[in-house]
Amino acid sequence: MSGVGENDIPMKNPHIQGVARIISGLVLALTLAFTGTCLAANTAVVPVSRTNVWWMERHEEMNKIARRGNIDLIYVGDSIVEHFENQGRKAWKHYYAPRKALNLGIGGDRTEHVLWRLEHGNIEGINPRLAIVMIGQNNGGHNTGREIGEGVTLIIHKLREKLPATKILLLGIFQRREKPTPERAVLAGANEIASKLADEKTVFYMDINSVFVRPDGTISKTLMPDFEHPSPLGHQLWAEAIEAKVAELMGDKPVVPMP
Repeated sequence: MSGVGENDIPMKNPHIQGVARIISGLVLALTLAFTGTCLAANTAVVPVSRTNVWWMERHEEMNKIARRGNIDLIYVGDSIVEHFENQGRKAWKHYYAPRKALNLGIGGDRTEHVLWRLEHGNIEGINPRLAIVMIGQNNGGHNTGREIGEGVTLIIHKLREKLPATKILLLGIFQRREKPTPERAVLAGANEIASKLADEKTVFYMDINSVFVRPDGTISKTLMPDFEHPSPLGHQLWAEAIEAKVAELMGDKPVVPMP
């Protein structure tokens, strides 16, 4: 006759055993439901801040500039946009500074971080004529193309809600890595979803990846030294590629090309 293990329910308590089985079943069901919910959740659409001190400092500096007003153009994105203040500073000075532009790019940001920033001061009290948006590349290693597309969609909806008079130029997410990778397909899928947001009235879409990606799928090191962030020349060609549309949407004259 076998003994009772430390995890066994004694047979002399059948009611307890029955209740234990019910509880066990409920626990399993709740665990599976919770796990399924977590797996199904799209992090790209849930606004969240980052904990880095430098990140919050840059966010607050953006808010400070926004509070001063007198902004006709905002550029929303991650490090690729932020680098207009570094590698792309000459292009920024030539094409955007005269248009009273505010750079709303922060390195490493994903769609969820931009969503949080838009809710916490980045665009409060301003009424720009144009918002240029390029975000989602950093979601590539965390989300599916559909999820990233949903994140971008929510950002556009948020801008429309908070800045109803502002036109939006949504740029396709830039590809990265020297050669084609599975992540590139994810980003291309997100761009396909994002392209459908264009109504050609308030929201417009442009994909200029052809500026950086050669016909064979490789990315030019001259234009993207790390195969992710544009070089000074890359920023110049980027600005030139969209300038006609920017001028049209802002209602001003196209800026002459950089020398």
